Amino acid sequence: MTKTRVTLSIDDDVLRAARISAARKGKRDSEVVEDALRDYLGFGVIERIQEKSEFKHLSEEAVMEIVYAELYASREGR
Repeated sequence: MTKTRVTLSIDDDVLRAARISAARKGKRDSEVVEDALRDYLGFGVIERIQEKSEFKHLSEEAVMEIVYAELYASREGR
């Protein structure tokens, strides 16, 4: 996987919490931020859907439609 260096402005308290979480997990700060973004963007859902045998025949586009529908539904329920 290709990595790209970025510069972000993040609230001090959020950055501090991310650094503490990274230290506790033995990870780099960037790994914690990337994990959080992957969760927020639904990458875990994509992987879980693709692992189910009933969805293996679906195209990536079809899987993404399911993912976004689930993501929107979960956000509406908050």
